Amino acid sequence: MGLIDSIKSKAKEQLRTIVLPESEDERVLKATQQVLKDKTANVILIGNEDKIKADAKACGANIDGASIINPKSFNNLDKYVDELVLLRKSKGLTKEEAREIMTTEPRFFGCMMVRLGDADGLVAGSNSPTADVLRAAIQVIKTAPGINTVSSTFIMETADGKFGDDGLILFADCAVNPEPNAEQLADIASATAATAKSVVGLEPRVAMLSFSTKGSAKHPLVDKVQFACDILEERNVDFSFDGEMQADAAIIEAVGASKAPGSKVAGKANVLVFPDLQSGNIGYKLVQRFAGAAAHGPIVQGLNKPVNDLSRGCSVEDISNLVAITATQVVK
Repeated sequence: MGLIDSIKSKAKEQLRTIVLPESEDERVLKATQQVLKDKTANVILIGNEDKIKADAKACGANIDGASIINPKSFNNLDKYVDELVLLRKSKGLTKEEAREIMTTEPRFFGCMMVRLGDADGLVAGSNSPTADVLRAAIQVIKTAPGINTVSSTFIMETADGKFGDDGLILFADCAVNPEPNAEQLADIASATAATAKSVVGLEPRVAMLSFSTKGSAKHPLVDKVQFACDILEERNVDFSFDGEMQADAAIIEAVGASKAPGSKVAGKANVLVFPDLQSGNIGYKLVQRFAGAAAHGPIVQGLNKPVNDLSRGCSVEDISNLVAITATQVVK
C-alpha cells in the first residue's frame, strides 16, 4: 500500500470534518466529490448555497453530502465576530471590521470554524497566495503550545525504499522560513516529528543537518545547528534527534557509524531538518527529480489546529489528497 492509500485509509477511520473555503474554484468542487466518494472526510464548503450548487452542476461535480455554510446568514456569526475582536484586541480591531472580515473573507471564516471546533481542519490556496492562507491561520488559529514557528514539511516517498523507513523520509523546512534561527530550527524539528507520527505513522529519528558532523567544521552556521540541538535537549523532547550532521551521515549507516559513532539517529534518520529554506528547497527538488521520488506537500505544521496550503496550480487529486492528509493531522 502506497503512502497516500495508507493516509486515506487512516482518514476513513477517523472521518474528520474539513473546510474548503474556496468554493468558487471548480477544482475544489470536483475534489469535494472525490473526498465524499472516498469517505476520507466530511466537507464544509463556504459561500452562497444556490451559487455553489449551480457551479457544481455546471462542472459536473456531485457534492451531495457536503455541508454548505453562508457566513452572511450563519447562526453563530456574532460569536465568530466577538472571538475575532478578542483575538485582534491588541491591534484595535473593531466589531464592525471583524464582521466585515468574517462575512467577506472565507479563509478567515473557515479558520474560525476550526478554532471554535465547528470543523477539524482547513485546506485552501487553490485560488489565493500562501501568504493569505497563512495570515488567516496564524491570526485565528495561532501556533501550537510551546511552538512559535509555523513551518512546512515534504514527505518524500522513494521507489527503492533504501532510505528512511521503507523509502519514507520527511524534509523540513522547504517552503516557509528562509533563514530560521536556532530556536526556530528546534521548533521545526519538533513540529516535523509530530507530523511524522500523526500523518505517516513513523517513530521519528530527526537529523539536524549541516555541512559538519559533530564538530568536524567550525563556522557560525554550524554553531546555529548545534545550538538548536541544545534547545531540543533542554526541552526534553519525546523523540530521537541528533546533530549537527551531514546528510550522508544521517541516512547511510556505514557513514553514520564512522562519523557519529554511538548515535541513535546517524545512518537511519527518517526526518531531515535543513539549516535554511534555500538548502531544504533545493534538496527536496533534487531528490524528487534525480531519484524520481514523490514529494507530498508542503504540509503546514506548528499551528494549533491543521490548516494546509495548496499550490494555485494544483489538481483535483492534489486537493483530495491534501484533505486526507489534513484529516490525519487532527489530534483529539
